[in-house]
Amino acid sequence: MALSFRQGEILDIARAEGRVAVEDLAERFGVTLQTIRRDLGDLADAGKLDRVHGGAVLRAGVTNIGYEERRSMNAGAKAAIARTCAAAIPDNSSLFVNIGTTTEAVARALLSHRNLTVVTNNMNVANILAANESCDVIVAGGVLRRTDGGLVGDLTTEAIGHFKVDFAIVGTSALDADGDLLDFDPQEVRVAQAILKQARESCLVADASKLTRKAPVRIASLSAIGRVFTDRPFPLPLARKCHDWGTAVVLPDQPV
Repeated sequence: MALSFRQGEILDIARAEGRVAVEDLAERFGVTLQTIRRDLGDLADAGKLDRVHGGAVLRAGVTNIGYEERRSMNAGAKAAIARTCAAAIPDNSSLFVNIGTTTEAVARALLSHRNLTVVTNNMNVANILAANESCDVIVAGGVLRRTDGGLVGDLTTEAIGHFKVDFAIVGTSALDADGDLLDFDPQEVRVAQAILKQARESCLVADASKLTRKAPVRIASLSAIGRVFTDRPFPLPLARKCHDWGTAVVLPDQPV
């Protein structure tokens, strides 16, 4: 179906922010709430968005959103999360950094760190950190996934097993109400699980839009994560679970 100019703009906002709210859109476009609800209904019927209470989110399914689209989504939140996470990583540390646009933002935030050893299965992270002459970068071999520069497969998982590092910095495609980290590619998930196993402390970097997304493959529970760096407080039931598990939830500008 053909989309109106306004609906195209709404879709662009959803792609940039991961979520749109009816009241915000009505104010932005100077139209009624009913008009926006109709627009969101049309976009949902076209398979572009999923309706949620008070608005809509990008459609989730069994395949991930394209890399370029993900890279532009919530860029400001990812940068703030990355700065906060990087501030928690001391100089003279070793770390894993896995696949993801938020982990790539962390790599950029680590460019001024000194004497780091970084093991990664993300070619983009390796290229970013190559600019830090005080950082030794080790790329875990495997099958190159051209869509996002990730390295996956049994070779990658085996390579990760040869290291024991101070910190794991991992991302996730979705985070559900049970506190489970979820992703789309079973091969990538096996690598992420190996990374978490071989790190002394684990850090998840994920913006709040991940709470509105779905993915079919489980990585781990937040109970296995030491600190979560995110941009908004978790819903109260999930926040309580994290408290019971001893999983710290760190927001930008909070002490780390």
